[in-house]
Amino acid sequence: MLDPKYFADKIDVLVKGLERRNVSTDLVERIKDLSSRRKKSITEAEKLKADRNQASAEIAKIKKQGGNADELLARMKTVSDTVKQLDTDLNQIEEEFKALALTIPNIPHESVPQGAGAEQNQVIKTWGEIRKYNFQPKDHVDVAEKLGILDSERAAKVTGARFTILKGVGAKLERALTQFMLDVHTNEHGYTEVWVPLMVNRESLTGTGNLPKFEEDLFKIANTDYFLIPTAEVPVTNIYRDEILNLADLPVKHCAYTPCFRSEVGSYGKDTRGLIRQHQFDKVEVVKFVTPETSHDEHEKLTRDAERILELLELPYRRMLLCTGDMGFSSAKTYDLEVWLPGQNMYREISSCSNFEDFQARRAGIRYRTAQGEKPKLVHTLNGSGLAIGRTWLAILENYQQEDGSVVVPKVLRPYLGLDVIKP
Repeated sequence: MLDPKYFADKIDVLVKGLERRNVSTDLVERIKDLSSRRKKSITEAEKLKADRNQASAEIAKIKKQGGNADELLARMKTVSDTVKQLDTDLNQIEEEFKALALTIPNIPHESVPQGAGAEQNQVIKTWGEIRKYNFQPKDHVDVAEKLGILDSERAAKVTGARFTILKGVGAKLERALTQFMLDVHTNEHGYTEVWVPLMVNRESLTGTGNLPKFEEDLFKIANTDYFLIPTAEVPVTNIYRDEILNLADLPVKHCAYTPCFRSEVGSYGKDTRGLIRQHQFDKVEVVKFVTPETSHDEHEKLTRDAERILELLELPYRRMLLCTGDMGFSSAKTYDLEVWLPGQNMYREISSCSNFEDFQARRAGIRYRTAQGEKPKLVHTLNGSGLAIGRTWLAILENYQQEDGSVVVPKVLRPYLGLDVIKP
């Protein structure tokens, strides 16, 4: 949620920021209208209250001198009724603002490029050498099916489309990647691992910005107000909801492994083959709570932590700075990491690392105290995938495939998997 000052003193800054994000004209006009009505009500009420105060002093003076103040009293009653109505109108406007504010996206940071969609994203860096093959590389589905480690048909029988069963070494590879990522983030990058619920309440999803705008993207548990988590970002961020942290404890850094659940509304027909876009997938998430002064430096560090996983696995990737039209609702600035997939001959997103500044913290009430007696301030929250495990799984199969159908195991994973090569 944005600072209320945007709706009062900084309405021009808000409108300019929303226009950079290509927000609909209707929403911008509604914000302008509410802001204008609010300002008008406040100005009129303050003027009438000042007149009433002045008249009250005059009435007291007239009565003290033994005069008749009935006419002035009658006029002031009309004024009081008008003030009461203006206060009622203002309360209604504030309630409209409060509801509207939950649907307004974050303002993009000044360093974020203007753009309408992914075509305007900027390549910040590339890493790794794209392997040259003396055969036509296959996509991960063909590689995995030949190895006998993936079964989409039986998963569809068990549940439906966009679910997958991993078998044998395939299941073990998923587990090995999970453990490897958690070990790197906790041992090398200083994150504290947390194990969190896979169901969260409405307040938690509102705190991170998933609700009320994106309810159709979530799986809701029938007869409850619980939802399956779309990412560990939601429960981990809300660990500190409505709490005041100590400055000395910042930055607070957590990582968590969870399954994630997404309805993928609007994506039907896209990426239906394999593990790219599933209703259920595994992910290791990294989350930070930091001071405003350090948040953009911490964002760079968090992104590097995610990149480190790819580099240790020796998977070629690139870092993209998302433009205003491609960022998530709550984000002020986002880097996407895209891994090279030779079987598809393209880069695909494997991690999204975002700085939300105080947008989530204001919604969730997460603050920190700088010194005893001082007013608490809002933290800045950051998170990123460190990494999406299913997409890392398929990236390994595509990048490390051999002509005979086997897959070489990345060196850092061999102690976890107990294999050097996955064979048919």
